[in-house]
Amino acid sequence: MKHFRISFLVSFICLAVAGWWGYQQTGASGALAAVWIALILSVMEVSLSFDNAVVNASVLKTWDPFWQKLFLGVGIIIAVFGMRLIFPLVIVAVAADLSLPDVWTLALNDPQAFSTHLTNHHAEVAAFGGMFLLMVFLNFIFDHEKQLHWLGHIERKLGALGKVSSIAIMISMIVLLGSLSIVEEAQKFIVLVAGMWGLLAYVAVDGLSSWLEKEDEGGVNAGELVKRGGIGGFLYLEVLDASFSFDGVIGAFAITSDVVIIMLGLAIGAMFVRSMTVYLVHKGTLEEYVYLEHGAHYAIGILAVIMLASMKFHIPEVVTGLIGVAFIVASLWSSIRHKKLELKGA
Repeated sequence: MKHFRISFLVSFICLAVAGWWGYQQTGASGALAAVWIALILSVMEVSLSFDNAVVNASVLKTWDPFWQKLFLGVGIIIAVFGMRLIFPLVIVAVAADLSLPDVWTLALNDPQAFSTHLTNHHAEVAAFGGMFLLMVFLNFIFDHEKQLHWLGHIERKLGALGKVSSIAIMISMIVLLGSLSIVEEAQKFIVLVAGMWGLLAYVAVDGLSSWLEKEDEGGVNAGELVKRGGIGGFLYLEVLDASFSFDGVIGAFAITSDVVIIMLGLAIGAMFVRSMTVYLVHKGTLEEYVYLEHGAHYAIGILAVIMLASMKFHIPEVVTGLIGVAFIVASLWSSIRHKKLELKGA
């Protein structure tokens, strides 16, 4: 439980603030409603981002405690205030040609108009996040150095394709161009640009990590710094979190238009996702349940497809969350079965 102490403390504070905010609006009934909605949003955020926690743990497991604490500390500030509050405000500010203070005032005084501005730009945000997540999935699937294969022969064959240079980028470009057919004519260019930025963001962060992994003239392996924790890995996890978080922000507006309650509810969920990440690292869960990382990446692949499809079709957040949980549960069951077979063979 020690890994979740801060999360429970943050939850208590956020729920207290939510209750106070609701009470200021409509009294005791408003306080109860605000607390209840914040709890619902926190559960939704955890269900949507559990696979994110598993992937984060696969990166963090080789980091030293300092960088793990930095990710949990500074990273959570970026995740909560940056991606779940500031980023939506910036999108509306650009779209409506307003200043950030004016947008914040709009969010508080006319949340319906704020929500409309935000959802009007869902397509380009979904293209950015969808392409970044798709690259995460494809680079895992086409990793020809991967020794363990959840889907056996099929996954082994797909991994062998990774020897073809830039195959993940090529497939991602094909998917992006194909996704343009489901958006309106006026949106095609901006969606294409947003998708390209998603690809470039992944390539840039991955390239930075690869550059840092090279040994310098003094013989110091900078890659060890990345493995223990470094700017490349930190940026990768933050962009990955951003791709997950905005889907939750859009979904939250389907539940309430109160931006304060949305921020508080998603903050609780984000905090628990961070705590789960560190818990998985400290307990060595990924080493014990060997297919968890596979299940998380397949869930990310499905989420990427859902995000791209959401540019035209409305897909309930509960469906997205359940699909992610289903992959995690299936990979957990396969891991337990694999462990039993190993013990039996020994």
